[in-house]
Amino acid sequence: MSTKGFRILIVDDDESFSLLLKRILQDEGYDVSVTNDPNDALNLFSKINPNLVITDLKMPKIDGITLMNKIKEMSDEVDFIVITGYATVQTAVSAMKLGATDYITKPLKEPEELRRLVFNIYDKQRLRYENTVLKGLQVSDIPPLDIIFAGIEHILSDIKDVAPTDATVILYGETGVGKSLIAKVIHNISKRKGLFVDINCAAIPETLLESELFGYEKGAFTGAIQMKKGKFEVADDGTVFLDEVSEMSLGLQAKFLKVLQDKTFQRLGSLNELRTTARIIAATNRNLKEMVTEKRFREDLYYRLNVFPITIPPLRQRKQHIPTIAQYLLDTISKRLGKPKKVIDKNSIQRLLDYSWKGNIRELENVLERAVIISKGEGIVIPELEIEPQTIQVQGSIKEVERIAIQNALKETEGNRKRAADILGISLRALQYKIKEYGL
Repeated sequence: MSTKGFRILIVDDDESFSLLLKRILQDEGYDVSVTNDPNDALNLFSKINPNLVITDLKMPKIDGITLMNKIKEMSDEVDFIVITGYATVQTAVSAMKLGATDYITKPLKEPEELRRLVFNIYDKQRLRYENTVLKGLQVSDIPPLDIIFAGIEHILSDIKDVAPTDATVILYGETGVGKSLIAKVIHNISKRKGLFVDINCAAIPETLLESELFGYEKGAFTGAIQMKKGKFEVADDGTVFLDEVSEMSLGLQAKFLKVLQDKTFQRLGSLNELRTTARIIAATNRNLKEMVTEKRFREDLYYRLNVFPITIPPLRQRKQHIPTIAQYLLDTISKRLGKPKKVIDKNSIQRLLDYSWKGNIRELENVLERAVIISKGEGIVIPELEIEPQTIQVQGSIKEVERIAIQNALKETEGNRKRAADILGISLRALQYKIKEYGL
């Protein structure tokens, strides 16, 4: 589960307030839908099946508690945040007794309060997913090793050597090459008893990442109504996979270094040191050595992470194995979509071989899924793929080209910064920096 796939429904007859909440949450990457008519809420709920409903308590047609009860009859897996005015906080407390997870007041005191409440719910649901799915993850639940390591068998050999040890591993490779999957393979081969817990350092706001990694004590900050364990604690005797580790702030890098050095950390708001036996696997699509030279990544942390580096080559360097990988993905996609098994015709195979696959295996999977959906009969026909990327002629400096690219991405995503960052192939934090730099 990622913030991108976490669906939120906002129900509030106050249009301006609901749009404010939508903008705050969309900037964090959540999928947000809004209705200002509570009568439409049930209809919309059944269409989008949200993970979280944020509803006003006081609405003219249906009050929030009635709406909450009706939705609970439709699903027992959805969480609720209720919206209330300062004068009716007691009503919100009553709503929590009836099943609401938390509440916010109108007007909103500060956006960070909303971000933290929603992220806590997202994280709770994510951990529930990990406990039910990842804890029981076996090698048989992921693609066969000969598919994952087709053409890169030497990497599997290295993994078999390092997996049983406690050595820190760092995975280098372009976006979409399968770094997360290979981290899971390392965890499985290691036979560690604890959870495999992954966290994307670029997808979580900087203000929240520290508390997610280290946890916090009750009262450590506004909104910390109870103690929460961090990822290093949750994954004790398991594996913590830190994707896009290059996006950590320098301050957080210093605290992370301590975990690598002596396996100890402190929850926010606590002076007590805790120990972790979690194994650390990190990943990045950036050149950390260059970042060290540019003073954007700590040199001591780089050497601590770089104990056992593994570089995963892009798909275009494994072209002879693309037909085998594609057929496996095709069988998996067809099964998931409830379609009969299909085969790829010869012309389509050649198209797959000729294409550059800048998005790597992730892009290949997306192309195949579209093909399964639109193809009729037993054969799969891959549409024409753009062999050479289209060159956009832009007059001016590199910075001007970059500024225009960012403007276009923001326009295409209607201002959704997380989606724009995905299109541009940069982190959300990097995009936010560039927006500020160019005054966009």
